Amino acid sequence: MSGTLLRRRSGLLANISQEQIVLVVVVALFVVFGLTLNGFLQLNNLVNLVRSVSSLGIFGVAMAVVVVARGMDLSLIASMGVATAVAIQLMRTEVSTPVALIVGIGIVLVMGLFNGFLIAFAEIPALFATLASGLLVYGLARTTVLDGLIAELPGDRHFVVALGQGTLFGIPVPIIVFVVTAVLAQVMLARTKTGRFIYAHGDNAGAAALSGISVRPLTIFEYMASATIGFVGGLVVAGSVGGLNTQVIDSSLIYDVLLVVVVGGISLVGGRGSVLSVVVGTALIGVMLNGMTILNMNTHEQDIIKGLILLAALVLDNRLHPRDEETVRQGD
Repeated sequence: MSGTLLRRRSGLLANISQEQIVLVVVVALFVVFGLTLNGFLQLNNLVNLVRSVSSLGIFGVAMAVVVVARGMDLSLIASMGVATAVAIQLMRTEVSTPVALIVGIGIVLVMGLFNGFLIAFAEIPALFATLASGLLVYGLARTTVLDGLIAELPGDRHFVVALGQGTLFGIPVPIIVFVVTAVLAQVMLARTKTGRFIYAHGDNAGAAALSGISVRPLTIFEYMASATIGFVGGLVVAGSVGGLNTQVIDSSLIYDVLLVVVVGGISLVGGRGSVLSVVVGTALIGVMLNGMTILNMNTHEQDIIKGLILLAALVLDNRLHPRDEETVRQGD
């Protein structure tokens, strides 16, 4: 009798996705905050809520590309920060905006190529490879090309300023950039051969290789794509605040990105989840952070709550996607 009950419960869990669970939590939080917090349901607050987490959502999309492939990119914020700061510094000279942006894109592409090579050919675990490369690129940039901690964006670089502060048909441009980025990434993952290969890579890299997929070049593509999307998020951040403080590289932002991805339902075992998972995770974190801000909770209290939520998401991921001998062998 107990065995039958356990099987029924397991079947019920199998039919419920983490995205659905998180969506229910988002709706519940929205209702509770709407009833208890003054000003939460005001249109300006809701628009600012979405706008404020748009860059985080873009970074989440970037991270999702590699996590779906059973990877990890802890250098995402470092490569974004260095590339964005260098591009902004060039914009403070006579260099045109397109040329400065091309240089920034070149930096993140090289970083993605470097990470992919370390993981695919040197066979260094993604966690350690990207952690080391992030420290390396930031250290090199600070001692060579970066003029200081803060790169201030010139006000006459209207394209970048518009990415962070502009509106289109009354909608803040950061929200539009997030939506466009999410849609393009979802189309790539769900509707193209490359996307199907990325899912196959994350599900079982060995089987993917045996089926004819060039796993090593695919790995390099995944990290280059992730870094490029991250650079888009960096431009949105720079446009929003009029520059970039490179100390963001040493902040907890990378953990917030992982929080969005894991909470949303992209499994760390690879081959599961979608960009919709990132959208749902971003919605949860956005509503939660907005509510905590209205409640005047300090940074440490917010970190405690975010840590508990991340732990709960990891436990849920482990229940929904149990790890076996194959899934724990990263990169096999």
